[in-house]
Amino acid sequence: MTTTRPKSPRPIVEPKPKDETIWDKLGTLGRKKRIKEVQEVQTEGKYAIDSPGYATAPVIPPEEYKLEENEEMSLIDQNAYTDSKFLELQDVLIEWINDELASQRIIVQDLKEDLYDGQVLQKLLEKLTGDKLDVPEVTQNEEGQKQKLAVVLAHFNKVLGLQRLGHSKWSMETIHSKNIVAIIHLLVALARHFRPPVRLTENVSVSVVVVKMKQGQLIPERINENLTTEYDDVGMRCERDAFDALFDHAPEKLQIVKKSLVTFVNKHLNKMNFEVTELESQFHDGVYLVILMGLLEGFFVPHYAFHLTPQEVDQKVHNVSFAFELMEECGLKKPKARPEDIVNMDLKSTLRVLYNLFLKYKTII
Repeated sequence: MTTTRPKSPRPIVEPKPKDETIWDKLGTLGRKKRIKEVQEVQTEGKYAIDSPGYATAPVIPPEEYKLEENEEMSLIDQNAYTDSKFLELQDVLIEWINDELASQRIIVQDLKEDLYDGQVLQKLLEKLTGDKLDVPEVTQNEEGQKQKLAVVLAHFNKVLGLQRLGHSKWSMETIHSKNIVAIIHLLVALARHFRPPVRLTENVSVSVVVVKMKQGQLIPERINENLTTEYDDVGMRCERDAFDALFDHAPEKLQIVKKSLVTFVNKHLNKMNFEVTELESQFHDGVYLVILMGLLEGFFVPHYAFHLTPQEVDQKVHNVSFAFELMEECGLKKPKARPEDIVNMDLKSTLRVLYNLFLKYKTII
């Protein structure tokens, strides 16, 4: 009888890796070479931007930055993000915006990422000015964001008295492209105009590379951009005076001072059948301020020199600025307040200006 021998288990043989052919090797080498070339071009381009003494800029396709011939754009030097004053300025601006918009539960964490689409800027504008913009609350697509941002910036520029947008340091394009320098310029201008209770970091400057498209090549140029300077006017950095002490420690005497100044200005304005009862609101357009200077000094101010019925902010700023010029020409020191402070109905600033007039002209009948 025959028996069947059990078959031995077949050993498991792992498949050998396929030998690379010469074509495979050439393909791999080719891919590695292309990757290396791309890395070298990227490194060279970065070095051209970061190195002020770089002699020749690399040829970078125009579509990389979407620049037309002779068009330019600015790029901030990345070293700025290690500068303590630059970082402090950003923190101050972020804290200010968050304080303004706290009631709306809006929290800004990054100026570039949170402000570029115009949503937060719209809310900030409406909070600061009290104006309601007729724009969509939420815009997802890029075109809608740009349209909304353009409306918001146009309104801001109007409030700031910027009639020619080409002279401003920001634009719809720069803000939407997350240009941090343009965004900070805008916020600093707003802070200087609306005088929030914050102290801007002074003398902040950053190195900016301005890249210009010329003959199909990007030509970089490094410049120093000043974001803030020293401030010695009301609302920023300023020596305290008697009015600060009055507001802080003797508010009960404030009404006495206001009553005295109202009596003083009405004594002269009544000559032309004008009368004021609220100093901050009735002097904010500059009309009474200009007329008062003419009455105090005994000269007629021609009506074409100022706006008799100002409606726009820039017209009011013009009137107050003109009144300040008249004061200086009549021997008074330049007011510490800015014209915008008076237009914004800042009581302390208005009292300072009128009190200076009172000191010089109080004996005039």
